[in-house]
Amino acid sequence: MHVSLPLLCGSLLPFLTGSLALPKARAEKHYAIMDNDWYTAGFVPFLIALDGNVDVLGLASDTANTWQPQVALHAVATLEAGNLSCIPVYPGATWPLINTPHRFQAWESIHGKLPWEGAFAPENKTLDAQGNDPTSGNPNRIVKSAFKEGFPKGKPNNSTSAANFMVQMVHKHPGQVSIYSAGALTNVALAVRMDPQFASLAKNLVIMGGYVDLNMLEATGSIMLADLQSDINLMIDPEASKIALTADFPEIIVAGNVANQVMPDQKFLDEVHEVRNPYTDLFHRYYDLLFPFWDETAAALMVDPSIVVNQTSVYLDVDTSYGSPNYGNIHVYQKALAPPGIGKVKYVFEVDADKLKQRVKHSLQHPKSCADLKK
Repeated sequence: MHVSLPLLCGSLLPFLTGSLALPKARAEKHYAIMDNDWYTAGFVPFLIALDGNVDVLGLASDTANTWQPQVALHAVATLEAGNLSCIPVYPGATWPLINTPHRFQAWESIHGKLPWEGAFAPENKTLDAQGNDPTSGNPNRIVKSAFKEGFPKGKPNNSTSAANFMVQMVHKHPGQVSIYSAGALTNVALAVRMDPQFASLAKNLVIMGGYVDLNMLEATGSIMLADLQSDINLMIDPEASKIALTADFPEIIVAGNVANQVMPDQKFLDEVHEVRNPYTDLFHRYYDLLFPFWDETAAALMVDPSIVVNQTSVYLDVDTSYGSPNYGNIHVYQKALAPPGIGKVKYVFEVDADKLKQRVKHSLQHPKSCADLKK
């Protein structure tokens, strides 16, 4: 059909005018899918995101500190605790791409034990009975006594998998969805393999994990100090870690060593608890003072990059050689020395500790609920 130029221009003018305004409006909206090994006191990252005006599209569960089915129910339970059940929880992969408890423990017999083995620690029915999250054994068993936040009334959304949900959302909101991962990277890797456009359509990938240059500290410090350097998030599924961290995300932010920088103390917990609500109650009672703000640091970096004090850009790869003592650990390169097929990441060395703690505090003392999100 032939259309005259004036008619064509006139008919398209409103559309073109709108299309010019649309990218600007979209750029102002920040979405996130938050993938983690959720637990009783693990809700602070999604509160930080909501407090930073990030629209959390959903939570995903993975196997890292414990098995995925237990993790998914912790996510549901901690959302229910603060009237946030309007945020769906999508179950992720229960099994890593290749790794199993037996395979992991066989690797340890050659290369040495990790102080923290996560879900792949030997099954311990005594610890299960004492209210610890399950390890090894049957991955589908649920230890109800571990739900100190209360066993959930609802269930995860089984309409699709976590990986498929990620793919759907980056296509729906191209360039606007942060993929946050503070557990294993299995779901992210599956999404990368499912859809060749997935990574490039995301806003960025923000991870907690990826320690470098800490071997001497592990050898000469205490067992607890070595525990803090256990890169279980990457090591529980090294192959997935490699796939995710070498995918073509527009930006990858790594909270590795920096995740150990800021420690809580009783004074801070008491300060947070000056405002009473279900989340400050749980935080005050169950947040473990032995461990730093691991997942919280990564969440704050996703929300507010201005908290970064020191970072660098490096090329990053993951060791996937089962015969290597560094299996599941990252290796970084400068561009001239990097092997082909790996990309550049932002590796954060230091954050503003006061800003981070204020974000944690404000998100807990002023948590958003579903009523707030509907406004």
